[in-house]
Amino acid sequence: MDRNSAIGIFLMAALLLIYLQFAPKPKPEPALQPAKTAAAAPGTTPAAPDSAALAQQLGSFAAAAQGTAQTTQLQNENLTITFSSKGGRIQAVRLNKYKTFRGQPLDLLDAQSAQLDTRFRTTDGRQIKLSDLYFRAEPRGSNELRFVAEVAGGQIEQLYTLPANSFEVGYKLRFNNLTATLAQEPVTFTFLDRVRQTEQVAKQNRNHTTINHYLASDDPGSLSETSENPEEIKITEPVKWAAHKHDFFVAGIIADNQFSNGQFNSTVNLEDTTYLKTLSSTLTIPAADVQQGKANFRFYFGPNAYNILKEVTPGFDRNVYLGWGLFRWVNQFVILPVFHVLEKFISNYGIIIALLVVLIKLVTWPLTYKTYESQAKMKVLKPELDAIKEKYPDDQMKQQQETMKLNQSMGVNPLGGCIPTLLTIPILFAMFQFFPNAIELRQEHFLWAKDLSTYDDLIKLPFNVPFLGNHISLFTLLMTISTLAMTYQSNQANPAAMQGPMKFYSYLMPLVFFFVLNDFAAGLTWYYLVSNLVTLGQQALTRRFVDDTKVRAKLEANKIKNKDKKPSGLGARLADAMKAAQEKEAQTRQAGRNTTAANDTDDSDVEPGTGASDISPKRPRKTRRS
Repeated sequence: MDRNSAIGIFLMAALLLIYLQFAPKPKPEPALQPAKTAAAAPGTTPAAPDSAALAQQLGSFAAAAQGTAQTTQLQNENLTITFSSKGGRIQAVRLNKYKTFRGQPLDLLDAQSAQLDTRFRTTDGRQIKLSDLYFRAEPRGSNELRFVAEVAGGQIEQLYTLPANSFEVGYKLRFNNLTATLAQEPVTFTFLDRVRQTEQVAKQNRNHTTINHYLASDDPGSLSETSENPEEIKITEPVKWAAHKHDFFVAGIIADNQFSNGQFNSTVNLEDTTYLKTLSSTLTIPAADVQQGKANFRFYFGPNAYNILKEVTPGFDRNVYLGWGLFRWVNQFVILPVFHVLEKFISNYGIIIALLVVLIKLVTWPLTYKTYESQAKMKVLKPELDAIKEKYPDDQMKQQQETMKLNQSMGVNPLGGCIPTLLTIPILFAMFQFFPNAIELRQEHFLWAKDLSTYDDLIKLPFNVPFLGNHISLFTLLMTISTLAMTYQSNQANPAAMQGPMKFYSYLMPLVFFFVLNDFAAGLTWYYLVSNLVTLGQQALTRRFVDDTKVRAKLEANKIKNKDKKPSGLGARLADAMKAAQEKEAQTRQAGRNTTAANDTDDSDVEPGTGASDISPKRPRKTRRS
């Protein structure tokens, strides 16, 4: 490992740590706390309001406010949706093909953790919620359910449709013959969601939970995932959809038209062992839509899988966080397509990851070869470089100038080993986002890892280690050992290239990454372990092709070819800049010598005990005698 390769690795490490610390996330803002309602005493049932109280509260809607809540279900291969006649609303959602990390049925929503509701205002100023009213359930076949409430001389109708083999639920809201009763202002849809733990690591589960939204102007947005402070985003323009992302699963609502505006909140109570985070969405529906039969929506309840979400509605695939900018493009257009092609032929995801490494290494082989070739050139030129240092031991500027001349004459690019390494950074960062967010790896076993989407904790510690935790990921440990072995092999092959602090840092960086990656997905550290092993193989293979004698012959041929060639482009500009700096430094030194000489001469003109003011301008200067 030469200096340029080391610089490349150090830059990658620094950029990685900066990326992990400062990756763009929405800034948290103060949140509005959900309104609290008075709770009944333990062991008691809240008393039902009497007819007079209902009439006072709900006016002409009071007739539909008495009844008994009943539940009805719609079910297909993927979902079991439970509805309550009180409010005619979704009460619980079960994902039939998924389990929690404890092996229990995965309920994305239930009656205790979530509440969906709709409210509106009447012309006499009353605030009515659908959850105040009882609806009549009317099943229509096996996949459609209609709820009807007769109110105020009109009718409120809700229609739910669950297609076969789908994660989407169609929803229509109609206010029939109620135009004279309803105030001409938006209807408000609310979704309160207390997120339960479904994954092995509660912190990871919480830090991957958020609310994403998408504006009608095709602009995505979200609350910060990792913040533990209350957050709020208020949207004053039309919204197309909003989604509550629970790490690997999503509960979202999409408007066929659009919502008028929205507000999104999240809060965290670290002392609450039941719920990880509380999410709250408020969306307004234009009054004309519900009165004219245009309030059509779709709910999505399902896995946070890119290939499924991209078919739901534009931008909905952004619920799968694949990084930002270039890193998202690498995942979206390179990693995911290759991953899903391999998935069609291989069922073991550990093997798929290993094959992914091999394919990436083959594609980046030309860059890797350039790095090795650059290392060989710098190794061959080391005697000349050492000679320059011996010739100008105290003149760093001259050393650099002569080194540049040597590199130009030999046709060597001093950054040749650094640039190819830096070009692989997009893949490195893309992998950091892909593996922790890939639902395909969720609960997939490989070797000793029970779940490739989170760390393996085969080695459990009886105490907590700062910056490490109470476990050691075996994949991360093996990755670190293989990185140290790779560094040792490189340093042994070219011992003169890495000396002093550079050699120390080359061994320190793998240890830093051990602490950074110990809590990351086992799939990621397995990927880097395989990558290190393949790199060791590439190094051994490349040494057979890159021979020092042939490299020296090529450099000598370049020297003859470039003998009369003047520097151009960047090389010429660097040479000119270095020459100008050298001339400026020489002028500064000369000016310093002149000033010193002048001071010495002035001091010699003054006799002891005589002030400078006593010396006449016309008086001959005296010379100091020995």
